[in-house]
Amino acid sequence: MFRDLSALFAFLHHLAAFALVAALALEFVLIKGELDARAARRLQLTDLVLGMTSGVVLVVGLLRVFYFEKGASYYLHSAPFIAKLVLFLAVGLLSIVPTMEFLSWRKALRQGQTPSLDAGKLRKLRAVMHLELVGVVLILLCAVLMARGVGHFG
Repeated sequence: MFRDLSALFAFLHHLAAFALVAALALEFVLIKGELDARAARRLQLTDLVLGMTSGVVLVVGLLRVFYFEKGASYYLHSAPFIAKLVLFLAVGLLSIVPTMEFLSWRKALRQGQTPSLDAGKLRKLRAVMHLELVGVVLILLCAVLMARGVGHFG
């Protein structure tokens, strides 16, 4: 039974991770276009999906670590796993910047107005999103190293 659950949780973890990457990529594409009320609403929705999938990735991933796969003691003695977790948290903290900006648009959008976004804020949002994407690529590298047993100590 646990073998079947292990496969199910692995599938859910990967599905959520791919959805997270898709949401992040979509956010990046949307922020490059012209910002009107419709695009702003799409950014808000995409950011919500990004946040939800991040939560699923974290919860399902931790369930896999503690209840399935090789066990917590294995993962907690893996440098790539620790790096992966730190990178995931760093990307999560970075994602607060765009989220706060998108949330600040609620009032303007309720009034049917296009939110204002000056060139400096736009550059900052794009830079943060670039860093998030780099973080995701590094997370993927850590996942491969972890799966191969590289950097396991103890």
